[in-house]
Amino acid sequence: MMQIGNKEIGRHTKPFIIAEMSGNHNQSLERALHLVELAAEAGADALKLQTYTPDTITLDVHTDEFFISSDTNLWKGQSLYNLYKEAYTPWEWHEAIFNRAKELGLLAFSSPFDETAVDFLEELDVPAYKIASFENVDIPLIKKVARTGKPIIISTGMASVAELDEAVRAARSEGNNQIILLKCTSTYPATPANSNLATIPHMRDLFGTEIGLSDHTMGVGVSIAAVTLGATVIEKHFTTSRAEGGVDSAFSMEPHELKMLVEETERAWQSLGHIQYGPTEAEKPSLEHRRSLYIGEDMNAGEVLTSENLRNVRPGLGLSTKYYDLVLGKTIKQDAKKGTPLSWELLM
Repeated sequence: MMQIGNKEIGRHTKPFIIAEMSGNHNQSLERALHLVELAAEAGADALKLQTYTPDTITLDVHTDEFFISSDTNLWKGQSLYNLYKEAYTPWEWHEAIFNRAKELGLLAFSSPFDETAVDFLEELDVPAYKIASFENVDIPLIKKVARTGKPIIISTGMASVAELDEAVRAARSEGNNQIILLKCTSTYPATPANSNLATIPHMRDLFGTEIGLSDHTMGVGVSIAAVTLGATVIEKHFTTSRAEGGVDSAFSMEPHELKMLVEETERAWQSLGHIQYGPTEAEKPSLEHRRSLYIGEDMNAGEVLTSENLRNVRPGLGLSTKYYDLVLGKTIKQDAKKGTPLSWELLM
């Protein structure tokens, strides 16, 4: 169990839901603040930004490996520099966004992409940090974040076990053991078949941390499945409307879907309960509606029970049906009307 701000995170409490704004503000502060309001209305626990500039994340080069040409890439046809120029959240907006989140009861933090971003976010006193999948091998950045003493959420996309071990050890080497690892598939969108959620309990056992999911699939099914496997944190990109476009809109949730995510992941968590056999307290009234043995027609004392006058029916106030063969041929010692539950006291 750990804590971010005033929110506890662990299997004893409902999943911690992070609404990732990313670049879905479409370079409008008004839209960004509206997204904060929508996240709060949907019931998310936290809002997350990304803190970088085009110059802190790549080079102003527009050819070769700095140009996205893959047919399978959502952002084909753009240079990295221009993509990040379109997607980044201006640093001068952060304080206004964080303040609006605080007013609405949302925790707010960010993913820093270099050490200057960490220094900037420290000035805003963020309650936690997120390391993006593409930065989970940036050991100097992880150590810098760890030294703040605040919780670190690390997405695990693309990372091998050895790379994750190095990242976790780097954080712990700075005295920070407040680590949450998010199972992540770094494709946009991701498919359920490529999500490999069976890794979640294995990762928890391997690293001894809280585990969650950074989910780039469409819908809520994968996130719900993750909760049943022990995920305690769910992160999803969200937008006002996919139809309005934006750098991440194609794989982002709309407000009604985010609300559904909050509600259904909590239901999934509630359903886990504990190991239980036998009737729960809520089920006990239903026991009387099981089948049991009843007198099926009016009988006189001294008559013999047969397949015609002994019935296996609901409700369950008579002898258990497992005694059916045992009592067939037995004699009753008193008159019994149709609908009398069979009991040992009725038999001779």
